Amino acid sequence: MSAIPKPKRLPLIVFGAAVILLFVCFAIAEGLGDPNIPGDDVAIVQDAPSGLGHITKADFDRAFLQATSTAGFKKPPRPGTTKYEQVKQSAISNLLDRVWIQGQAADMGITTTPREVTGLLNAVISRSFPSRAAFEKFRNQSHFSQQEIEERIRLQLLSNKIQQQITKSVPDVTPSQVEAFYNSAKAQFQQPATRDVRLILNKDKAKVEQAKAALEKDTSTASWKKVAAQFSTDPSSKNNGGLRPGLTQGLLEQPLDSDVFNAPKGKLEGPVRTPLGYYLFEVEKANPAHALPLDRTIVAQIRSQLLQQAQQNAVSQFVTNYYSKWTARTFCAGGYVISRCNNFRGNAHPQNAPPGCYQANPKGGRPASCPAPVLQVMPALPGSVSIISPQGTRLAQRPNPGTVPSAATGLGGGLQVSPGGATTGAPAPR
Repeated sequence: MSAIPKPKRLPLIVFGAAVILLFVCFAIAEGLGDPNIPGDDVAIVQDAPSGLGHITKADFDRAFLQATSTAGFKKPPRPGTTKYEQVKQSAISNLLDRVWIQGQAADMGITTTPREVTGLLNAVISRSFPSRAAFEKFRNQSHFSQQEIEERIRLQLLSNKIQQQITKSVPDVTPSQVEAFYNSAKAQFQQPATRDVRLILNKDKAKVEQAKAALEKDTSTASWKKVAAQFSTDPSSKNNGGLRPGLTQGLLEQPLDSDVFNAPKGKLEGPVRTPLGYYLFEVEKANPAHALPLDRTIVAQIRSQLLQQAQQNAVSQFVTNYYSKWTARTFCAGGYVISRCNNFRGNAHPQNAPPGCYQANPKGGRPASCPAPVLQVMPALPGSVSIISPQGTRLAQRPNPGTVPSAATGLGGGLQVSPGGATTGAPAPR
């Protein structure tokens, strides 16, 4: 029987951590609470669908156990530790996502069916687990009931449908917009100069000299075909009369590349020594640089680019409004206040900063891991922002970005299946 991977390495659809990213520069409030919150509740969400507005302590205890597992901890962390605060935030965020997503879907008239939930769940199980038994074992280890798993799947479906409704509402790109973009960005559609070249390659210089002597007597196409077939070892051209059409500068090895693009048309040149051997060549045709016409292919490319940009902007704006809308409706009890609560009061310290960084005389001295006084600007990778990942893929600004990670899901959206249990998203408002 196949070994079951550890829970933290397996995918489970979860929600919640993405919203914390929106407020990553701020710390947890000190637990101000709200006098109108019932004693058995950790939070209330106003104007939520019936039965969802009150989040109880029992709900929190269950979510905390699940967040502990999906974070990869063997047992719940102790209160007062950094790990405890991280798990607590994740648990509360997951609970708020459950209410917010369903509330937003209700506001927009979006629903799901049991058949859709079953279909997506079966797809996730098939894609992520070797068998149904493996899934059931993982589900039990992660402290999720079958009903809770199905609710997570339903939340994902609602998130997907919300994002689809946003992107479909974006107006189509007009012909005038396409033309304006083309005229303002013609450099993108510029084709470089190319040359059609006939050549002979051989590591034996004497054979290249023989080929040259034969071509000096007759440089017709028929002669090139005969000589190339006899003397050239270049596999891409020896059976084509030595012809290499449409070469752009930089494709050939040096010094051949420079010689080809500096040579006059119709003159036999060489032998030219390169690491691959000796070349004999003749420039048959020089094709100047030119702009591609605004034909159907270019129009389609521009339209797609502009439409994706417009959809991404719409999603980003929707995400901003969503968190503003539902944060204003959310109040958390003392000890459970996070940045998604209306009664949150931050201290402007980064969440991951040790408390000693901001104490006058911290015990044991100033921690070595204190953040810089000014936070580094980290803009999102274009195309990576979605209602599922409102912060997108963040990259620090620097002269050379090096290897750029792939954009998560871009406009396609879809909740990310996260092995760590941290949510990758929720939708956003009207």
